[in-house]
Amino acid sequence: MTGKHVLVFAGSFVLAGAVLAQASGGEKPKSVSKGGSGGAVVVPDTDQKWTELSADSPGVQIADLWGDHTKGAFGALIKFPAGFTAPMHTHTSDMKLIVVSGTLIHGPEGKPETRMGPGSYLKQPGRTYRHTTVCDKASECEIFVESTGKFDLKLVDAAKAPAKK
Repeated sequence: MTGKHVLVFAGSFVLAGAVLAQASGGEKPKSVSKGGSGGAVVVPDTDQKWTELSADSPGVQIADLWGDHTKGAFGALIKFPAGFTAPMHTHTSDMKLIVVSGTLIHGPEGKPETRMGPGSYLKQPGRTYRHTTVCDKASECEIFVESTGKFDLKLVDAAKAPAKK
């Protein structure tokens, strides 16, 4: 490691330490953004801005981390209520997701369902990948999702009812 890399590496720990020290005194942690557009961005979970994903998905909430899920490429956290079910559907854009908490049940068309616990990873190709999404009834599910385009959900059989809680 060069001297410059050691300084950058050490600086990361100093910034992380400052944020942790701020939180350990019983105070609410504050968002930290340093260094302009190329600097670190720190957003504690208590500062996430959760909104309803859509009227068609009651109880599903989203917190954009970067980008805007209604306009284009984005990264976000999504929460599903326990027992949530989205019937067979596709998405226009590729999506990558990691389960943060709960058990997500992924059902690709014509294949067995897969139960996915925290740390599980899934890449869904856009347009043609038909699947169901279910959150186990035992607890809510939270996922991290990153997409190359805006979020949408296109039901395979539009005559079926929308996602249900």
